[in-house]
Amino acid sequence: MVVIELGLTAAVASSRLAPSITLRSARIISSQTVLSRASLRPSRRMRLEQPRWYSNSTTDSSAASASAKSTPSTQSSTTTSSLAKKKESAGGKFNLYGDDWEDSVDFAIKSFEDLPHRLFGVNQHMIINYELKEALRIMLRQFNAPIVYCFAYGSGVFPQDDISRSITEAEFRAVHPKPPEALVKAQKGSPKMIDFIFGVSHTQHWHSINIRQHRDHYSGIASLGSGLVSRVQNWGAGVYFNPYVEVNGMLIKYGVTSIDNLVKDLSTWDNLYLAGRLQKPVKILRDHPQVRLANQHNLIAAVRTALLLLPPQFTETDLYSTIAGLSYMGDPRMALPTENKSKVANIVNNNVVHFRRLYAPLIKTLPNVNFTASCRLDDEDWVLDPTADSVLQQDMDPIKRGNMVRRLPKNFRSRLYFQYQKKFSIPREEYNQMMAATADDESTSIKRRRGGEFEKRIVSDDPQELRKIVSQVIKQTVNWPSTTQSIKGSIMGGWARTWRYLGEKFSKWREGKAQGKGSAKQGSDSIKEKDGKDGEQKTE
Repeated sequence: MVVIELGLTAAVASSRLAPSITLRSARIISSQTVLSRASLRPSRRMRLEQPRWYSNSTTDSSAASASAKSTPSTQSSTTTSSLAKKKESAGGKFNLYGDDWEDSVDFAIKSFEDLPHRLFGVNQHMIINYELKEALRIMLRQFNAPIVYCFAYGSGVFPQDDISRSITEAEFRAVHPKPPEALVKAQKGSPKMIDFIFGVSHTQHWHSINIRQHRDHYSGIASLGSGLVSRVQNWGAGVYFNPYVEVNGMLIKYGVTSIDNLVKDLSTWDNLYLAGRLQKPVKILRDHPQVRLANQHNLIAAVRTALLLLPPQFTETDLYSTIAGLSYMGDPRMALPTENKSKVANIVNNNVVHFRRLYAPLIKTLPNVNFTASCRLDDEDWVLDPTADSVLQQDMDPIKRGNMVRRLPKNFRSRLYFQYQKKFSIPREEYNQMMAATADDESTSIKRRRGGEFEKRIVSDDPQELRKIVSQVIKQTVNWPSTTQSIKGSIMGGWARTWRYLGEKFSKWREGKAQGKGSAKQGSDSIKEKDGKDGEQKTE
Protein backbone atom coordinates (compact mmCIF):
# COMPACT_ATOMS: atom_id res chain seq x y z
CA MET A 1 0.00 0.00 0.00
CA VAL A 2 1.24 3.43 -0.88
CA VAL A 3 0.03 6.14 1.45
CA ILE A 4 0.35 9.66 0.14
CA GLU A 5 -0.74 12.60 2.21
CA LEU A 6 -2.62 15.27 0.30
CA GLY A 7 -3.04 18.75 1.67
CA LEU A 8 -1.70 22.24 1.81
CA THR A 9 1.35 21.11 3.71
CA ALA A 10 2.97 24.52 3.47
CA ALA A 11 0.56 25.87 6.04
CA VAL A 12 1.33 22.98 8.38
CA ALA A 13 5.07 23.54 7.89
CA SER A 14 5.03 26.62 10.08
CA SER A 15 3.20 27.15 13.33
CA ARG A 16 3.52 30.86 12.71
CA LEU A 17 0.74 30.90 10.14
CA ALA A 18 -2.59 32.34 11.22
CA PRO A 19 -4.50 29.78 13.33
CA SER A 20 -7.75 30.65 11.57
CA ILE A 21 -6.67 28.85 8.42
CA THR A 22 -8.66 25.69 7.93
CA LEU A 23 -6.95 23.48 5.42
CA ARG A 24 -7.84 20.40 3.55
CA SER A 25 -5.94 17.20 4.03
CA ALA A 26 -6.73 13.81 2.62
CA ARG A 27 -5.01 10.58 1.92
CA ILE A 28 -4.91 8.64 -1.26
CA ILE A 29 -4.68 4.94 -0.53
CA SER A 30 -4.06 2.95 -3.68
CA SER A 31 -2.01 -0.02 -4.76
CA GLN A 32 -1.71 1.32 -8.27
CA THR A 33 0.69 3.92 -9.58
CA VAL A 34 -2.01 6.04 -11.21
CA LEU A 35 -3.95 7.86 -8.54
CA SER A 36 -7.71 7.95 -8.99
CA ARG A 37 -10.35 10.14 -7.49
CA ALA A 38 -12.16 7.12 -6.15
CA SER A 39 -9.23 6.41 -3.84
CA LEU A 40 -9.58 9.67 -1.89
CA ARG A 41 -10.44 9.26 1.77
CA PRO A 42 -10.83 12.02 4.37
CA SER A 43 -8.10 12.29 6.94
CA ARG A 44 -8.93 12.47 10.64
CA ARG A 45 -6.10 14.89 11.23
CA MET A 46 -7.62 17.84 9.37
CA ARG A 47 -11.07 18.96 8.30
CA LEU A 48 -12.05 18.92 4.62
CA GLU A 49 -13.62 22.33 4.23
CA GLN A 50 -11.75 23.67 1.22
CA PRO A 51 -10.41 22.15 -2.00
CA ARG A 52 -6.68 21.67 -2.24
CA TRP A 53 -6.49 23.82 -5.37
CA TYR A 54 -8.14 27.21 -5.04
CA SER A 55 -9.92 28.88 -7.93
CA ASN A 56 -12.53 31.54 -8.64
CA SER A 57 -15.04 28.84 -9.44
CA THR A 58 -14.96 27.62 -5.84
CA THR A 59 -17.05 29.59 -3.39
CA ASP A 60 -16.53 29.22 0.32
CA SER A 61 -17.68 31.97 2.64
CA SER A 62 -15.02 31.49 5.30
CA ALA A 63 -12.17 31.39 2.77
CA ALA A 64 -13.59 34.38 0.95
CA SER A 65 -13.70 36.52 4.07
CA ALA A 66 -10.16 35.56 5.02
CA SER A 67 -8.80 36.20 1.53
CA ALA A 68 -10.56 39.53 1.25
CA LYS A 69 -8.07 41.05 3.68
CA SER A 70 -5.20 40.49 1.26
CA THR A 71 -7.05 40.93 -2.03
CA PRO A 72 -10.00 43.31 -1.73
CA SER A 73 -10.34 43.67 -5.51
CA THR A 74 -13.35 41.31 -5.73
CA GLN A 75 -16.04 41.33 -3.05
CA SER A 76 -19.05 40.05 -4.94
CA SER A 77 -20.21 36.55 -3.99
CA THR A 78 -21.84 35.94 -7.34
CA THR A 79 -19.81 34.49 -10.19
CA THR A 80 -20.51 35.98 -13.60
CA SER A 81 -19.48 34.53 -16.94
CA SER A 82 -16.82 37.19 -17.39
CA LEU A 83 -15.35 36.42 -13.96
CA ALA A 84 -15.25 32.72 -14.82
CA LYS A 85 -13.03 33.52 -17.77
CA LYS A 86 -10.48 35.26 -15.59
CA LYS A 87 -7.42 33.33 -14.57
CA GLU A 88 -8.23 31.14 -11.61
CA SER A 89 -5.48 32.34 -9.33
CA ALA A 90 -4.53 35.73 -10.70
CA GLY A 91 -7.56 37.66 -9.54
CA GLY A 92 -10.72 37.51 -7.48
CA LYS A 93 -11.22 36.54 -3.89
CA PHE A 94 -8.88 33.54 -4.07
CA ASN A 95 -5.88 35.55 -5.23
CA LEU A 96 -3.22 33.32 -3.68
CA TYR A 97 -0.79 33.17 -6.57
CA GLY A 98 -1.26 36.54 -8.28
CA ASP A 99 1.85 38.23 -9.64
CA ASP A 100 1.07 41.62 -8.08
CA TRP A 101 3.42 40.73 -5.21
CA GLU A 102 6.37 41.26 -7.57
CA ASP A 103 5.71 45.01 -7.63
CA SER A 104 7.07 45.54 -4.12
CA VAL A 105 8.86 42.36 -3.14
CA ASP A 106 11.00 42.55 0.00
CA PHE A 107 13.24 39.52 0.52
CA ALA A 108 14.17 40.68 4.03
CA ILE A 109 10.86 39.62 5.59
CA LYS A 110 10.98 38.18 9.11
CA SER A 111 7.98 35.86 9.39
CA PHE A 112 5.45 33.90 7.36
CA GLU A 113 2.85 36.53 8.24
CA ASP A 114 4.83 38.99 6.10
CA LEU A 115 4.30 36.92 2.96
CA PRO A 116 2.11 38.52 0.27
CA HIS A 117 -0.74 36.04 0.65
CA ARG A 118 -2.21 33.79 3.29
CA LEU A 119 -1.13 30.63 1.49
CA PHE A 120 1.63 32.13 -0.61
CA GLY A 121 4.01 29.52 -2.01
CA VAL A 122 2.02 26.39 -1.12
CA ASN A 123 2.78 25.11 -4.62
CA GLN A 124 6.38 24.60 -3.47
CA HIS A 125 5.39 21.85 -1.05
CA MET A 126 5.36 18.48 -2.79
CA ILE A 127 3.30 15.58 -1.49
CA ILE A 128 5.26 12.42 -0.76
CA ASN A 129 4.65 9.31 1.30
CA TYR A 130 3.70 10.51 4.79
CA GLU A 131 5.78 7.93 6.68
CA LEU A 132 8.83 8.72 4.54
CA LYS A 133 8.41 12.42 5.20
CA GLU A 134 8.30 11.79 8.95
CA ALA A 135 11.37 9.53 8.75
CA LEU A 136 13.30 12.32 7.02
CA ARG A 137 12.18 14.87 9.60
CA ILE A 138 13.25 12.57 12.43
CA MET A 139 16.65 12.27 10.77
CA LEU A 140 17.09 16.05 10.98
CA ARG A 141 16.77 15.86 14.76
CA GLN A 142 20.08 14.00 14.90
CA PHE A 143 21.87 17.30 14.25
CA ASN A 144 22.48 19.54 17.26
CA ALA A 145 23.51 22.44 15.03
CA PRO A 146 20.42 24.52 14.14
CA ILE A 147 18.96 23.92 10.66
CA VAL A 148 16.49 26.69 9.80
CA TYR A 149 15.65 25.53 6.27
CA CYS A 150 15.94 22.12 4.68
CA PHE A 151 14.82 20.29 1.58
CA ALA A 152 15.39 16.78 0.25
CA TYR A 153 15.87 16.39 -3.48
CA GLY A 154 17.05 14.03 -6.17
CA SER A 155 16.32 10.45 -7.15
CA GLY A 156 16.41 9.26 -3.55
CA VAL A 157 13.08 11.04 -2.92
CA PHE A 158 11.65 11.55 -6.41
CA PRO A 159 12.31 8.41 -8.52
CA GLN A 160 13.92 8.96 -11.90
CA ASP A 161 13.82 5.36 -13.11
CA ASP A 162 11.99 2.06 -12.69
CA ILE A 163 11.75 1.05 -9.01
CA SER A 164 9.60 -2.04 -9.60
CA ARG A 165 12.48 -4.47 -10.11
CA SER A 166 13.20 -6.94 -7.32
CA ILE A 167 16.39 -6.91 -5.26
CA THR A 168 17.43 -8.77 -2.14
CA GLU A 169 17.40 -7.27 1.32
CA ALA A 170 21.19 -7.53 1.39
CA GLU A 171 21.44 -5.45 -1.79
CA PHE A 172 19.20 -2.78 -0.28
CA ARG A 173 21.14 -2.74 2.99
CA ALA A 174 24.37 -2.33 1.05
CA VAL A 175 23.13 1.23 0.42
CA HIS A 176 21.04 1.90 3.54
CA PRO A 177 22.36 -0.23 6.45
CA LYS A 178 19.30 0.08 8.70
CA PRO A 179 16.59 1.79 6.65
CA PRO A 180 13.18 2.68 8.07
CA GLU A 181 10.32 0.69 6.56
CA ALA A 182 8.98 3.78 4.79
CA LEU A 183 12.26 4.18 2.88
CA VAL A 184 12.24 0.52 1.81
CA LYS A 185 8.70 0.91 0.43
CA ALA A 186 9.51 4.21 -1.29
CA GLN A 187 12.75 3.19 -3.01
CA LYS A 188 11.86 -0.52 -3.46
CA GLY A 189 14.15 -2.03 -6.08
CA SER A 190 16.31 1.05 -6.61
CA PRO A 191 17.97 2.18 -3.35
CA LYS A 192 19.61 5.59 -3.67
CA MET A 193 21.49 7.95 -1.40
CA ILE A 194 19.19 10.76 -0.21
CA ASP A 195 20.35 14.32 -0.91
CA PHE A 196 19.65 17.29 1.37
CA ILE A 197 20.39 21.00 1.45
CA PHE A 198 20.59 22.62 4.90
CA GLY A 199 20.05 26.37 5.16
CA VAL A 200 21.73 27.80 8.27
CA SER A 201 22.11 31.26 9.78
CA HIS A 202 25.84 31.29 10.59
CA THR A 203 27.90 28.76 8.68
CA GLN A 204 31.14 28.79 10.69
CA HIS A 205 29.28 28.45 13.98
CA TRP A 206 27.16 25.67 12.49
CA HIS A 207 30.20 23.72 11.29
CA SER A 208 31.88 24.20 14.66
CA ILE A 209 28.96 22.53 16.45
CA ASN A 210 28.55 19.85 13.80
CA ILE A 211 32.26 18.92 13.73
CA ARG A 212 32.17 18.32 17.49
CA GLN A 213 29.10 16.10 17.13
CA HIS A 214 29.75 14.42 13.77
CA ARG A 215 33.49 14.51 13.12
CA ASP A 216 33.18 11.37 10.96
CA HIS A 217 30.98 13.26 8.48
CA TYR A 218 33.92 15.43 7.42
CA SER A 219 37.16 14.80 5.57
CA GLY A 220 40.57 15.63 7.02
CA ILE A 221 40.04 19.34 6.37
CA ALA A 222 37.88 19.52 9.50
CA SER A 223 41.03 18.95 11.59
CA LEU A 224 42.08 22.47 10.64
CA GLY A 225 38.96 23.99 12.18
CA SER A 226 35.52 25.26 11.24
CA GLY A 227 36.99 28.52 9.93
CA LEU A 228 38.74 26.75 7.05
CA VAL A 229 35.67 24.59 6.40
CA SER A 230 33.58 27.75 6.15
CA ARG A 231 36.08 29.38 3.75
CA VAL A 232 36.06 26.31 1.50
CA GLN A 233 32.27 26.45 1.55
CA ASN A 234 32.31 30.01 0.23
CA TRP A 235 34.20 29.00 -2.91
CA GLY A 236 32.05 28.61 -6.00
CA ALA A 237 28.35 28.31 -5.26
CA GLY A 238 28.70 28.63 -1.48
CA VAL A 239 27.75 25.05 -0.54
CA TYR A 240 29.73 22.54 1.56
CA PHE A 241 28.79 18.89 0.97
CA ASN A 242 29.31 15.91 3.24
CA PRO A 243 28.57 12.83 1.08
CA TYR A 244 28.04 9.16 1.99
CA VAL A 245 27.05 9.77 5.58
CA GLU A 246 24.95 7.30 7.56
CA VAL A 247 22.29 8.87 9.79
CA ASN A 248 19.47 6.84 11.35
CA GLY A 249 20.36 3.87 9.16
CA MET A 250 20.02 5.90 5.94
CA LEU A 251 22.80 6.86 3.55
CA ILE A 252 22.62 10.60 2.92
CA LYS A 253 24.53 13.50 1.43
CA TYR A 254 23.93 16.95 2.87
CA GLY A 255 25.04 20.33 1.63
CA VAL A 256 25.32 23.30 3.98
CA THR A 257 24.74 26.88 2.84
CA SER A 258 23.78 30.15 4.46
CA ILE A 259 20.24 31.48 4.21
CA ASP A 260 21.66 34.70 2.76
CA ASN A 261 23.47 32.82 -0.01
CA LEU A 262 20.38 30.74 -0.78
CA VAL A 263 18.09 33.78 -0.99
CA LYS A 264 20.63 35.64 -3.14
CA ASP A 265 20.83 32.86 -5.73
CA LEU A 266 17.07 32.37 -5.79
CA SER A 267 16.34 36.07 -6.26
CA THR A 268 19.17 37.12 -8.60
CA TRP A 269 20.28 33.88 -10.30
CA ASP A 270 23.83 34.66 -9.31
CA ASN A 271 24.96 31.13 -10.25
CA LEU A 272 21.77 29.00 -10.55
CA TYR A 273 23.38 26.27 -8.44
CA LEU A 274 20.83 26.22 -5.63
CA ALA A 275 18.11 27.96 -7.63
CA GLY A 276 18.37 25.23 -10.26
CA ARG A 277 17.78 22.50 -7.70
CA LEU A 278 14.67 24.26 -6.42
CA GLN A 279 13.32 24.63 -9.97
CA LYS A 280 12.65 20.90 -9.84
CA PRO A 281 10.36 19.13 -7.34
CA VAL A 282 11.88 18.94 -3.86
CA LYS A 283 10.48 18.01 -0.47
CA ILE A 284 10.74 20.94 1.92
CA LEU A 285 11.14 19.60 5.45
CA ARG A 286 11.76 22.90 7.25
CA ASP A 287 10.53 26.13 5.71
CA HIS A 288 11.71 29.72 6.00
CA PRO A 289 9.74 32.84 4.96
CA GLN A 290 12.59 34.54 3.09
CA VAL A 291 13.41 31.38 1.16
CA ARG A 292 9.78 30.71 0.28
CA LEU A 293 9.37 34.24 -1.09
CA ALA A 294 12.66 34.14 -3.01
CA ASN A 295 11.90 30.69 -4.38
CA GLN A 296 8.55 31.85 -5.76
CA HIS A 297 10.49 34.53 -7.60
CA ASN A 298 12.88 31.82 -8.81
CA LEU A 299 10.08 29.55 -10.07
CA ILE A 300 8.22 32.22 -12.01
CA ALA A 301 11.54 33.35 -13.51
CA ALA A 302 12.16 29.77 -14.64
CA VAL A 303 8.83 29.80 -16.48
CA ARG A 304 9.64 33.13 -18.15
CA THR A 305 13.09 31.95 -19.22
CA ALA A 306 11.64 28.73 -20.61
CA LEU A 307 9.10 30.76 -22.62
CA LEU A 308 11.98 32.59 -24.31
CA LEU A 309 13.34 29.20 -25.40
CA LEU A 310 10.03 27.69 -26.54
CA PRO A 311 7.91 28.16 -29.69
CA PRO A 312 4.42 29.77 -29.63
CA GLN A 313 2.76 26.41 -28.91
CA PHE A 314 4.19 23.60 -26.80
CA THR A 315 3.23 20.84 -24.37
CA GLU A 316 3.58 20.52 -20.61
CA THR A 317 6.41 18.06 -21.17
CA ASP A 318 8.22 20.60 -23.36
CA LEU A 319 7.86 23.26 -20.67
CA TYR A 320 8.92 21.09 -17.72
CA SER A 321 11.83 19.59 -19.67
CA THR A 322 13.07 23.06 -20.61
CA ILE A 323 12.85 24.24 -16.99
CA ALA A 324 14.50 21.10 -15.61
CA GLY A 325 17.32 21.47 -18.13
CA LEU A 326 18.21 25.08 -17.30
CA SER A 327 20.62 24.25 -14.47
CA TYR A 328 22.31 21.49 -16.52
CA MET A 329 23.32 23.87 -19.32
CA GLY A 330 27.00 24.56 -18.81
CA ASP A 331 27.35 21.93 -16.07
CA PRO A 332 30.73 20.27 -16.74
CA ARG A 333 29.41 16.92 -15.51
CA MET A 334 27.07 16.73 -18.51
CA ALA A 335 30.04 16.96 -20.90
CA LEU A 336 31.97 14.19 -19.12
CA PRO A 337 31.14 10.49 -18.66
CA THR A 338 29.86 11.23 -15.16
CA GLU A 339 26.16 11.90 -15.70
CA ASN A 340 23.22 10.16 -17.32
CA LYS A 341 22.50 11.95 -20.62
CA SER A 342 18.81 11.09 -20.22
CA LYS A 343 18.69 12.69 -16.77
CA VAL A 344 16.32 15.55 -17.65
CA ALA A 345 13.88 13.26 -19.47
CA ASN A 346 13.94 10.80 -16.55
CA ILE A 347 13.26 13.56 -14.03
CA VAL A 348 10.28 14.95 -15.95
CA ASN A 349 8.71 11.69 -17.16
CA ASN A 350 8.63 10.22 -13.66
CA ASN A 351 7.45 13.37 -11.87
CA VAL A 352 4.90 15.07 -14.14
CA VAL A 353 2.33 15.43 -11.33
CA HIS A 354 4.90 17.12 -9.08
CA PHE A 355 5.95 19.52 -11.85
CA ARG A 356 2.30 20.34 -12.50
CA ARG A 357 1.69 21.08 -8.82
CA LEU A 358 4.77 23.30 -8.79
CA TYR A 359 4.17 25.31 -11.96
CA ALA A 360 0.50 25.16 -13.01
CA PRO A 361 -0.58 27.77 -10.39
CA LEU A 362 2.15 30.13 -11.64
CA ILE A 363 1.21 29.63 -15.28
CA LYS A 364 -2.32 30.70 -14.36
CA THR A 365 -0.98 34.07 -13.15
CA LEU A 366 0.98 35.00 -16.26
CA PRO A 367 -0.89 37.12 -18.85
CA ASN A 368 1.04 35.85 -21.87
CA VAL A 369 0.68 32.05 -21.56
CA ASN A 370 -2.26 29.73 -20.99
CA PHE A 371 -3.51 26.20 -21.51
CA THR A 372 -5.38 25.71 -24.79
CA ALA A 373 -7.91 23.36 -23.16
CA SER A 374 -9.82 23.74 -19.91
CA CYS A 375 -7.30 22.85 -17.19
CA ARG A 376 -8.54 23.86 -13.76
CA LEU A 377 -6.49 23.73 -10.61
CA ASP A 378 -9.41 22.21 -8.71
CA ASP A 379 -9.82 19.39 -11.24
CA GLU A 380 -8.17 16.50 -9.42
CA ASP A 381 -8.59 14.17 -12.40
CA TRP A 382 -6.25 16.43 -14.39
CA VAL A 383 -3.92 17.52 -11.59
CA LEU A 384 -3.19 13.94 -10.52
CA ASP A 385 -3.04 12.40 -13.99
CA PRO A 386 0.58 11.48 -14.85
CA THR A 387 -0.38 10.67 -18.44
CA ALA A 388 -1.90 14.09 -19.21
CA ASP A 389 0.25 16.28 -21.44
CA SER A 390 -1.74 19.46 -21.96
CA VAL A 391 -0.93 21.94 -24.72
CA LEU A 392 -0.03 25.55 -23.92
CA GLN A 393 0.36 28.62 -26.08
CA GLN A 394 2.16 31.89 -25.44
CA ASP A 395 1.50 35.38 -26.74
CA MET A 396 4.45 36.48 -28.89
CA ASP A 397 3.53 40.17 -28.63
CA PRO A 398 6.84 42.09 -28.19
CA ILE A 399 5.40 44.29 -25.45
CA LYS A 400 4.37 41.35 -23.26
CA ARG A 401 7.56 39.45 -23.95
CA GLY A 402 9.59 42.59 -23.29
CA ASN A 403 7.90 42.89 -19.88
CA MET A 404 8.84 39.26 -19.28
CA VAL A 405 12.52 39.97 -19.99
CA ARG A 406 12.42 43.04 -17.74
CA ARG A 407 11.23 40.88 -14.82
CA LEU A 408 13.95 38.25 -15.06
CA PRO A 409 16.32 37.95 -12.04
CA LYS A 410 18.69 40.89 -11.79
CA ASN A 411 22.11 39.27 -12.33
CA PHE A 412 20.88 36.98 -15.08
CA ARG A 413 19.13 39.86 -16.84
CA SER A 414 22.30 41.97 -16.71
CA ARG A 415 24.24 39.21 -18.48
CA LEU A 416 21.54 38.97 -21.14
CA TYR A 417 21.59 42.74 -21.64
CA PHE A 418 25.37 42.70 -22.01
CA GLN A 419 25.22 40.06 -24.76
CA TYR A 420 22.68 42.11 -26.70
CA GLN A 421 24.63 45.30 -26.16
CA LYS A 422 27.49 43.63 -28.01
CA LYS A 423 25.22 42.24 -30.72
CA PHE A 424 23.45 45.54 -31.37
CA SER A 425 26.75 47.50 -31.05
CA ILE A 426 25.18 49.93 -28.58
CA PRO A 427 27.67 52.61 -27.43
CA ARG A 428 28.83 52.16 -23.85
CA GLU A 429 27.50 55.53 -22.69
CA GLU A 430 24.05 54.88 -24.16
CA TYR A 431 24.04 51.40 -22.64
CA ASN A 432 24.94 52.76 -19.18
CA GLN A 433 22.06 55.24 -19.40
CA MET A 434 19.65 52.40 -20.20
CA MET A 435 20.95 50.39 -17.25
CA ALA A 436 20.54 53.39 -14.95
CA ALA A 437 16.93 53.69 -16.08
CA THR A 438 16.30 50.08 -15.06
CA ALA A 439 17.81 50.45 -11.58
CA ASP A 440 14.48 50.01 -9.80
CA ASP A 441 15.03 46.56 -8.37
CA GLU A 442 15.46 47.65 -4.79
CA SER A 443 12.94 46.28 -2.32
CA THR A 444 11.74 49.81 -1.61
CA SER A 445 10.58 50.27 -5.19
CA ILE A 446 6.88 49.92 -5.89
CA LYS A 447 7.18 50.69 -9.59
CA ARG A 448 5.97 47.85 -11.79
CA ARG A 449 8.81 46.78 -14.03
CA ARG A 450 7.90 47.12 -17.69
CA GLY A 451 10.02 46.46 -20.72
CA GLY A 452 11.29 49.38 -22.76
CA GLU A 453 12.54 49.66 -26.32
CA PHE A 454 15.68 47.68 -25.53
CA GLU A 455 13.70 44.72 -24.15
CA LYS A 456 11.29 44.81 -27.10
CA ARG A 457 14.25 44.82 -29.46
CA ILE A 458 15.67 41.77 -27.69
CA VAL A 459 12.49 39.69 -27.99
CA SER A 460 12.00 40.83 -31.59
CA ASP A 461 15.28 39.19 -32.50
CA ASP A 462 15.21 36.08 -34.71
CA PRO A 463 13.71 33.31 -32.48
CA GLN A 464 16.58 30.95 -33.18
CA GLU A 465 19.14 33.65 -32.39
CA LEU A 466 17.27 34.61 -29.20
CA ARG A 467 17.28 31.00 -28.01
CA LYS A 468 20.98 30.75 -28.79
CA ILE A 469 21.90 33.85 -26.78
CA VAL A 470 19.63 33.01 -23.82
CA SER A 471 21.16 29.51 -23.73
CA GLN A 472 24.63 31.04 -23.86
CA VAL A 473 23.85 33.29 -20.89
CA ILE A 474 22.53 30.31 -18.91
CA LYS A 475 25.73 28.37 -19.63
CA GLN A 476 27.85 31.34 -18.52
CA THR A 477 25.85 31.54 -15.30
CA VAL A 478 26.11 27.84 -14.49
CA ASN A 479 29.57 26.83 -15.73
CA TRP A 480 32.07 28.37 -13.32
CA PRO A 481 30.21 27.74 -10.01
CA SER A 482 29.45 24.14 -11.04
CA THR A 483 33.07 23.58 -12.06
CA THR A 484 34.31 24.99 -8.76
CA GLN A 485 31.90 22.81 -6.79
CA SER A 486 33.13 19.74 -8.69
CA ILE A 487 36.76 20.62 -7.89
CA LYS A 488 35.83 21.19 -4.23
CA GLY A 489 34.39 17.67 -4.11
CA SER A 490 37.72 15.99 -3.42
CA ILE A 491 38.46 18.46 -0.61
CA MET A 492 35.05 18.15 1.03
CA GLY A 493 34.59 14.39 0.66
CA GLY A 494 38.15 13.11 0.73
CA TRP A 495 39.66 10.88 -1.94
CA ALA A 496 37.88 7.66 -0.94
CA ARG A 497 34.41 9.22 -1.08
CA THR A 498 35.28 11.14 -4.26
CA TRP A 499 36.29 7.95 -6.10
CA ARG A 500 33.12 6.26 -4.91
CA TYR A 501 31.06 9.21 -6.16
CA LEU A 502 32.79 9.22 -9.56
CA GLY A 503 32.30 5.46 -9.86
CA GLU A 504 28.56 5.77 -9.28
CA LYS A 505 28.29 8.68 -11.71
CA PHE A 506 30.15 6.69 -14.36
CA SER A 507 27.69 3.82 -13.87
CA LYS A 508 24.79 6.24 -14.37
CA TRP A 509 26.44 7.56 -17.52
CA ARG A 510 26.70 4.03 -18.90
CA GLU A 511 23.05 3.37 -18.04
CA GLY A 512 22.02 6.56 -19.81
CA LYS A 513 24.12 5.65 -22.84
CA ALA A 514 22.50 2.21 -23.02
CA GLN A 515 19.08 3.79 -22.55
CA GLY A 516 19.76 6.20 -25.41
CA LYS A 517 20.82 3.38 -27.72
CA GLY A 518 17.71 1.42 -26.80
CA SER A 519 15.47 4.40 -27.58
CA ALA A 520 17.24 4.99 -30.90
CA LYS A 521 16.90 1.31 -31.86
CA GLN A 522 13.22 1.32 -30.92
CA GLY A 523 12.66 4.44 -33.03
CA SER A 524 14.52 2.89 -35.98
CA ASP A 525 12.43 -0.30 -35.74
CA SER A 526 9.24 1.78 -35.70
CA ILE A 527 10.31 3.63 -38.85
CA LYS A 528 11.18 0.38 -40.62
CA GLU A 529 7.84 -1.13 -39.62
CA LYS A 530 6.01 1.95 -40.91
CA ASP A 531 7.95 1.89 -44.19
CA GLY A 532 7.12 -1.80 -44.60
CA LYS A 533 3.41 -1.16 -44.17
CA ASP A 534 3.54 1.73 -46.65
CA GLY A 535 5.25 -0.56 -49.18
CA GLU A 536 2.57 -3.20 -48.77
CA GLN A 537 -0.16 -0.62 -49.33
CA LYS A 538 1.53 0.62 -52.52
CA THR A 539 1.83 -2.98 -53.82
CA GLU A 540 -1.86 -3.55 -53.27
